[in-house]
Amino acid sequence: MQEILERARDIRLVIFDIDGVLTNGSLFIGDDGQEYKAFNSRDGHGMKMLQASGVDIAIITGRTSEVVKHRVRDLGIRYVYQGQHDKTRAFDDLLERLHIEPRQIAYVGDDVVDLPVMARVGLAIAVQDAHPFVVRHAHWQTPHAGGCGAGRDVCELIMEAQGKLEAALNSYLP
Repeated sequence: MQEILERARDIRLVIFDIDGVLTNGSLFIGDDGQEYKAFNSRDGHGMKMLQASGVDIAIITGRTSEVVKHRVRDLGIRYVYQGQHDKTRAFDDLLERLHIEPRQIAYVGDDVVDLPVMARVGLAIAVQDAHPFVVRHAHWQTPHAGGCGAGRDVCELIMEAQGKLEAALNSYLP
């Protein structure tokens, strides 16, 4: 665990996949073609705390969905890449835009399409219910499944490693 905390200390950007990471991977599609997803509110609050601590968040997802636009707007996430079948293009764009090194980035994924980016970052994270092949190539696996608190696990791990978690949690006490 010490190696994971050392990697997490340097993180300046966390990239999250959506389906299977910030949701449980289920896709609900209505008769009208409208897509629905369920997000975990604790993940969202963890992401807000992480951003307040000075760590940026980005989304890279293979699907394109209006509901994702609404969710990321609510969370104040500025870097959003939807419809990315080759996620490395979005990753390279983030490196250039933010002027950061791959070792300063964490990526959270659940399936094999996430591996090309996971292989390049300083902290590759698989959610608890990720594909076994992805887990084998991750530095760390979350205690919770995708859409069930895995996002919060990641945020708190990074804040803990950077010495910011206790202050963030204590700020809620009277």
